[in-house]
Amino acid sequence: MTSVEIPTILRTYTDGERSVTATGATLSEVVANLDSRYPGIAERLIEGDALRRFVNVYLNDEDVRFLDGLATVVAEDDTVTILPAVAGGSTTAELQ
Repeated sequence: MTSVEIPTILRTYTDGERSVTATGATLSEVVANLDSRYPGIAERLIEGDALRRFVNVYLNDEDVRFLDGLATVVAEDDTVTILPAVAGGSTTAELQ
């Protein structure tokens, strides 16, 4: 099974678990498997046929957007890490 690391903001879907397992030959299948056990999580990750803009997904430390996106092939011993994108900050002028 593939290990999936869940960010704090999505742990309400996984009963508080920070790491869960899923099956699937592609990232899309892994997300579908997650959603079958944790209903609603897929809609937080996918919009239409692509990952949501503010969700980063890594397969063994490689950003899947630079691989094959949802079609990225996943092996049983792989780790999928889901990270919400972080935005914000301030400019130097705002800090003074």
